[in-house]
Amino acid sequence: MVKQGLQFEKIEPDKFKVVGIKQEESEKLADKSVSFWTEVFLRFSQNKLAIFGVIALVIITLLAILVPFFSPYSYREQLGLYNSPPSASHWFGTDDLGRDVFVRVWQGARISLFIGITAAVIDLIIGVLWGSISGLSGGRLDNIMMRIADVLSAVPYLLVVIILLVVLEPGLLPMIIALSITGWINMARIVRGEVLSIKNQEYVLAARTLGASTWRLIKKHLVPNALGAILVTMTLTIPSAIFTEAFLSYLGLGVPAPMASWGTMASEGNKALTTAPWRLFFPALFISLTIFAFNAVGDGLRDALDPKLRK
Repeated sequence: MVKQGLQFEKIEPDKFKVVGIKQEESEKLADKSVSFWTEVFLRFSQNKLAIFGVIALVIITLLAILVPFFSPYSYREQLGLYNSPPSASHWFGTDDLGRDVFVRVWQGARISLFIGITAAVIDLIIGVLWGSISGLSGGRLDNIMMRIADVLSAVPYLLVVIILLVVLEPGLLPMIIALSITGWINMARIVRGEVLSIKNQEYVLAARTLGASTWRLIKKHLVPNALGAILVTMTLTIPSAIFTEAFLSYLGLGVPAPMASWGTMASEGNKALTTAPWRLFFPALFISLTIFAFNAVGDGLRDALDPKLRK
């Protein structure tokens, strides 16, 4: 009611305008509130290429585990059928020694995935520790640690790996050591950059003031907040290690016979490219598919974790 002299005029409700957000809209926004990792999962699940990569990796991993166990043939068994083409009995054909290529492909998947994932995990551990300590310490120690990394990265990666494999005896352990000797440098640089941007945040300074040790700061504050960049880098490190192993095995520096990896099978199949092309086609196909799947997952994680793309 508005007083006009001695008269009172009634104001209609439609003349009022609500300023700010309405209650029902506020409730809707409250319902939509999700955690950071839930939002990352939802955005990742909308990336069809990344989901295809996950499915492909799951299928390849399961086949690598199950096929050598349940197949009637062994990866080293000589069946007497030399360079036989794919058939109902031998889905991927046989090689020049009469061994079933289908079983050897999935036995090779075990070795290639094991080498790639193990080398990537070692790179992860060394790189995270090196980068975290370097970025958190700063000053002279940071300069010394990063100059060591610069010196190691100045030497061609493949040259270091080839020299180590020539000096060491062929096998799984020498291959993993050779791939890990300088493979951690990229991870260390990325983690250092993340730590430099995080270490001056209020919660890190508060933890330092309360007497938190360097290890506690790394474990509780720095690594969890840099986890996005670490995961993306690792998913891109695994296919790189798998490809390097395949390349070295193709050159004859891989695992010794009768063990099989995709690289050794491709090297053997290249010699019979005109007479038995399936021996090269199938290992090359799964090398390409696995590397593509890991890269698709890595790109999907990078997009899902990118704060610029968050709504």
